[in-house]
Amino acid sequence: MLEATPAKARHIIREGRYNAPTSGLCPGFAQANLIVLPKEQAYDFLLFAQRNPKPCPLLEVTDVGQRMTQLCATNCDIATDFPRYRIYEEGKLVAEVDNVADYWRDDLVSFVIGCSFSFESELVEAGIEMRHNTQGRNVSMYLTDVECIPAGSMSGKMVMSMRPLPPDQVIKAVQISGAIPKVHGAPMHIGDPAAIGISDLSQPDFGDPVDIYPGEVPVFWACGVTPQSVVMNSKPPFAITHAPGCMLITDTKNVDLKG
Repeated sequence: MLEATPAKARHIIREGRYNAPTSGLCPGFAQANLIVLPKEQAYDFLLFAQRNPKPCPLLEVTDVGQRMTQLCATNCDIATDFPRYRIYEEGKLVAEVDNVADYWRDDLVSFVIGCSFSFESELVEAGIEMRHNTQGRNVSMYLTDVECIPAGSMSGKMVMSMRPLPPDQVIKAVQISGAIPKVHGAPMHIGDPAAIGISDLSQPDFGDPVDIYPGEVPVFWACGVTPQSVVMNSKPPFAITHAPGCMLITDTKNVDLKG
């Protein structure tokens, strides 16, 4: 799977042969988060994303009812090409499934959102370890007490992903990720987790805990799981999201998102 092209990886996922986290797959290509909402809530979320570009950098917004992407990938079906999905009703998680073809409706609008997995390959190339990959785990993600800017019916707190780094690598990581703002860009917070409302790094709200070695610094990036926090807080009647860590592998190269 690591050696597959994005198109081949999506095909494997569509066939149901891979349903795990995608960190480290198809290095150099952007990965993406997902939220799908009824048309009635779509404008509010579009405005929310515009006001909160760090956690919600939009890569693509589909036409109403459209399952196929037009910009970020070819022959890409929103309903089948993520490894796992979550279904929410009135803000409550009601199912986690391998595809959402049976849940699809003609009134749905999809938002494809940049993902921090995208810049991980550049961090690795620079000699910066991604601990969750080394340990075969999903990245650690935390619901912080940092409020997003509300928009219409949409509001909620920001989710951030955390990667522990040696102090002498933090500046390099900031520079590398900061050069790719369309996949969350530079970190939101470095250091004391309590300053953003996290009481215990060993208990992430999403993903898996990772080992943090003595002297390492926790570095926090805005995370595309934030829309799930918004869904749980705002309680739209229906929503589809990706399962945390299980992303869409796009045809877009990371280098094309720099700017």
